Amino acid sequence: MKKTVISNKFLGYAVGMLLFLAGSCSSKIDFPSSSALPAAEVSAKVKEDKNNNYNIKLEAEHLADPGRLNPSRNVYVVWLESENNTSQNLGQLTAGGSKKASLETVTSYKPRRIFITAEDQADIDWPRGEVVFESDRISK
Repeated sequence: MKKTVISNKFLGYAVGMLLFLAGSCSSKIDFPSSSALPAAEVSAKVKEDKNNNYNIKLEAEHLADPGRLNPSRNVYVVWLESENNTSQNLGQLTAGGSKKASLETVTSYKPRRIFITAEDQADIDWPRGEVVFESDRISK
């Protein structure tokens, strides 16, 4: 009898871990090369949480200062295109050391595509500047 109890506990634990791992998977999204910034590399991870929100972590390397673009701009803004074709400003791509930049955010909108524009200001409601990076369609 004791052997069955241990087996049932183990089975319950194993099933719980599988459900946890299945729910915590994230999609890695690579961005194709950009003609505006050919040396830059951009990738993102999108993970749906138990509340049906989407955690997005975007990282860029070798990203040139937006002032070096033609025409010159002040900031890079990250956008999400949702399943219902609306665009949401996710925030300014903040540069760290060594030409690295990152953005981490949470949104309730299911992402269909992520793109980055070069803008004069970060606090805008819709993209106005040049699209410098865009992901392929996100299937999740």
